[in-house]
Amino acid sequence: MNKKRVLIMGAAGRDFHNFNTYYRDNKAYEVVAFTAAQIPNILNRKYPAALAGSLYPEGIPIYDESELETLIESFKVDDVVFAYSDVSYSNLMHKSAIVNKAGANFLLLGPKDTAIKSTKPLISIGATRTGCGKSQTSRKVIELLIESGLKVVAIRHPMPYGDLEAQRVQRFAKLADLDKHDCTIEEMEEYEPHIVRGNVIYAGVDYEAILRAAENDPDGCDVIVWDGGNNDFPFYKSDLHITVTDPHRAGHGTEYYPGEVTLRMSDVVIINKIDSAPPEGITAIRQLVKEIVPKAVVIEAASPVRVEDPALIRDKKVLVVEDGPTLTHGGMTLGAGTVAAEKYGVKSMVDPRPFLVGQLKDTFRTYPGIGTLLPAMGYGDDQLRDLEFTINSTDAEAVIIGTPIDLSRVIDIKKPHTRVFYDLQSIGDPDLKSVIDQFLISQNMGKRVVESVG
Repeated sequence: MNKKRVLIMGAAGRDFHNFNTYYRDNKAYEVVAFTAAQIPNILNRKYPAALAGSLYPEGIPIYDESELETLIESFKVDDVVFAYSDVSYSNLMHKSAIVNKAGANFLLLGPKDTAIKSTKPLISIGATRTGCGKSQTSRKVIELLIESGLKVVAIRHPMPYGDLEAQRVQRFAKLADLDKHDCTIEEMEEYEPHIVRGNVIYAGVDYEAILRAAENDPDGCDVIVWDGGNNDFPFYKSDLHITVTDPHRAGHGTEYYPGEVTLRMSDVVIINKIDSAPPEGITAIRQLVKEIVPKAVVIEAASPVRVEDPALIRDKKVLVVEDGPTLTHGGMTLGAGTVAAEKYGVKSMVDPRPFLVGQLKDTFRTYPGIGTLLPAMGYGDDQLRDLEFTINSTDAEAVIIGTPIDLSRVIDIKKPHTRVFYDLQSIGDPDLKSVIDQFLISQNMGKRVVESVG
């Protein structure tokens, strides 16, 4: 039997997971290459033989997605598997047209072939777009589970930008682990908020090995929480799936892949940011949920901001630094830092574009809609240096740090600066606590709920 020749289009995440779960030991296929997009510094490498398995003793090369048509021809590719997230449907089908024109099939793998079953109850959190509020939702779910007396282990959607073999299974329990695993800013933004709250989080490349390690964590594990990335659907079979939506981008729930998949899988839909969103956006999401996932529980929530030092903002000329992915492929033109600036009476916001250097210039060329905000890009040492230099070169009187981490811990910010914090708050009924309590009862953990309340 002739093997089908496969190329996987990815961004160092879903692509590797699809390979590991469906193709790695499948003798009916030969994966000839990966292509890389969205994330810098991952192309011109190999998916290592130690992870690729016995069918791939030389590993699998990773190329730039710009070479896609040439690769399809030179490798005689039969199937191209699209495997990354937060792309518009028009962009997705544009890529399909390129692949089909080159003669190959264009495929999307679903949960049946890629979702792994846990031996522990598993709650998953996803979103319709990057920047909806998954992180604070995951933190809130974990807090509620811990309050019920449970040992909780979080697993984060992959961000393996370094040595893939060394990153096969990563465990983060203390801040020193961030340095141990040589984390980028993007990784720190997801792991650090969990660590400082005292819970363990896993990530890496091989998500079956990661799941088994998490289930047997040395500190104990009663429940797994999947903290999703971008708008991807879970790598694991969920016992409760929560999707976070953003009424600032109400129509995006059915316009971006795979966010609509994530939404359609929902047991619970959270309409976040109701404190700042237009009423028509909230109404639009309620109507969308009613149409496509009518059995889902709908929770309204807010993510109010607070800052360390409001005096550094009021009547000042400030530079706002926001979460990088939210501004780039998330397409947002505001974030927590912007909301804080307006709330605490900023005089004006500094445009960082005249001060950009190095790879930050490339970021703004790729995402011109960012505008007067500065994304905290830090996928490597070069980007960190560019970010530090740009911040310190501006004429801002102060800097608002709207990222989920203490940015001043990883770069030297010479200007006065203050951090922004935000947590999820359920508004009205039903709320997240009642949903989690009901879930625990369904998993025969109801005694824990009663005891924690008592």
